[in-house]
Amino acid sequence: MKVVCLWHATEDETVYIKNALPRDTDLVVPKGEYFSRFECTYLDIARHAVDADAFIGWTLPEGIPEISNKLKILSWFHSGVDDLRQIGFLSLAKQRGIKIANIRGANATAVAEQAMMFVLALAKKALMKHEAASENHKFFPLFADEYRSAMLSDRTIGVIGVGHIGSLIAKRAKGFDMHVLGVRRNKERSVEYVDLMHGMDELHSVLAKCDYVVLATPHTVETFQFFGKAQIEAMKPSAFLVNIARGKLVQEKPLYDALTSGRLSGYAADAWQSYEFGRTFPVSRTPRLRIARLPNVIASNDQAANADDALERYIRWGVENLVEFAAGKPLSREVSPDLGY
Repeated sequence: MKVVCLWHATEDETVYIKNALPRDTDLVVPKGEYFSRFECTYLDIARHAVDADAFIGWTLPEGIPEISNKLKILSWFHSGVDDLRQIGFLSLAKQRGIKIANIRGANATAVAEQAMMFVLALAKKALMKHEAASENHKFFPLFADEYRSAMLSDRTIGVIGVGHIGSLIAKRAKGFDMHVLGVRRNKERSVEYVDLMHGMDELHSVLAKCDYVVLATPHTVETFQFFGKAQIEAMKPSAFLVNIARGKLVQEKPLYDALTSGRLSGYAADAWQSYEFGRTFPVSRTPRLRIARLPNVIASNDQAANADDALERYIRWGVENLVEFAAGKPLSREVSPDLGY
């Protein structure tokens, strides 16, 4: 089996991969200078891609899939595959019978912790109070609505999308004595720490009960911008919304209107809406309305998974995908090109 790394693996990483795979594996790693070691170019791998059986890594250079006629599997170092849909690889994989496996769950704990950080930071008005403290300003009058923190204890949190990450968010929410409502495609599959599970057709009734709502669904054709004006209006004005998944789940204009009118208390996100060439005009990789600058918004820029142990786990789980494939075993983390997860 010929395996092509899609990143400039270190010597230690290369040795680890070689030791994990069958002894007769031909492992190719890009060499030479690079700007980011977690990517490669067409020229780096083109001559090896033409007869490669497997790709493994974070990026897929333009033009490489088209010349990789012997490719049998892609081990993708991301939890989602919406980027593969965008570049047309999901349809190509379905057409050619190429298997795709991801590393879903590898960053679940880090992302769940980030979600709870957002919940706490919004509830406790962390940014406002930090700025006041840095200026030695004492809020007055005491217990005024605009300064008072919200509580998590005995409040209700709705987790929309109860997969790997959503399940861990529910567990952590229980640590704060919260009532947890879950919403997922298959509501018959119960999850520990979720008090009541609901289907997507019950979304609005769940939103009306929640003090906090966390979006943890994958980005698919069905979930693209599914959270808009109607969903926000179903929420309590005192509620907080956290998007720990993909920026494209939420419609930007109704979110901005709600945050600036008092219809929604606050918003936090790790990923932001983007507007791609050929799909939208004008093109922008950032929100058009500069939502992150609003005083009731907390943002990180795709940093939830940038945590201790994550890189090592990505590589370990990504290699496990190829080990299963080489052994002819079912892929534990196989992705359906039709479903997009």
